[in-house]
Amino acid sequence: MKISQKGLYALQAMMMLARRHNQGAIKIRDIAYEEDLPEKFLELILLEMKNARMVESVRGAKGGYALRRPPSEIHLSEIIRLIDGPLAPFGDAEQLRALIDKDPAHRALYQVFLDVRDAAANILENTTLADIVTPRSGATKGRKRQRKKKEKEMPAILPMVVHGTGGKN
Repeated sequence: MKISQKGLYALQAMMMLARRHNQGAIKIRDIAYEEDLPEKFLELILLEMKNARMVESVRGAKGGYALRRPPSEIHLSEIIRLIDGPLAPFGDAEQLRALIDKDPAHRALYQVFLDVRDAAANILENTTLADIVTPRSGATKGRKRQRKKKEKEMPAILPMVVHGTGGKN
C-alpha cells in the first residue's frame, strides 16, 4: 500500500486533533509545531479535510480546527481515501476479480493480491482515530526537533513490498 507524505501528515494532524478532541479548536500553528509538520502544507491538508466535513474551522482569536465527529467515528480508511485515493495496494478489487476470471494460469497469484488488498482495506476500515491515539507526555517536545533530520530521510511514499524467494529450485 502506498501512503504519500501528504497522507501521513493528514493522519498525524487528525491524530493530534483526536487527542485534543474535547479542548476546542486548535490553531494550525500549534498542530504544525506539536506534530512537526510544515504549516503551509498543513493549511492545504486541513482545508481539504474541512471540505470533506471531517474537521471544522473556527474563526477568531480562539479559532483553529477541530474534529467534526468523535474520534471513534472517524476511520483511517476515510482519511487515506480522501488524501491518497483508493486503499487498494494492487489496483481495485474489480480489476483483480476480472484477472482471476480471465487468466486461469495466474489465478492463484491474483487471488493472493485480492486477499492482501481485502485484508489491508479491512484493517483500515475497522480502525478509528480513537483506536490509535494515546495521551502524550509533555516530555516529547524536546525530541521533536531531533526527529526532524530522520524524517527528512524518509521516502515521500511508503510502499508495501511483496517479497518472493527469487531463487531457482
